[in-house]
Amino acid sequence: MKKIISFLFILTVAFTSNAQNNSPTAPIMKFVEETHDFGNIKEGPLATVDFNFTNTGKEPLLIRNCSASCGCTTPNWSKEPILPGQKGKITVTYNTQGRDGSFNKTIYIASNAKSDKERYEIYIKGNVIADAKADNAKAPSPAPASKH
Repeated sequence: MKKIISFLFILTVAFTSNAQNNSPTAPIMKFVEETHDFGNIKEGPLATVDFNFTNTGKEPLLIRNCSASCGCTTPNWSKEPILPGQKGKITVTYNTQGRDGSFNKTIYIASNAKSDKERYEIYIKGNVIADAKADNAKAPSPAPASKH
């Protein structure tokens, strides 16, 4: 009996959550850009971008969580509700240290916003150019010239 009640409770919560996200008054996240291309960036410093958005829905927008596809990428966001018509941002930082080469990262957003997906996604990409000083330090030094 407990299993049936638990199942019904979970089903009700899932159904209610889905209905809220697809209601005509649900919050809507409208981003200025959903993908940011850093282009070529130097290895070492942190690369940071703000993803700006507006809540174009009719209810307050609540971002429950943001996570990234790997530990080298860190999202930060406002924990306060974003009222209808207000702007918000998600700041994403990518750690370039020791990561030369191209990258494509996904940031997952869990919120009460209207969406066709379980979570909303934004993206960063670019190409990290290895620090020349670090490359030179790794290269073996040439053998000393022999004296004849």
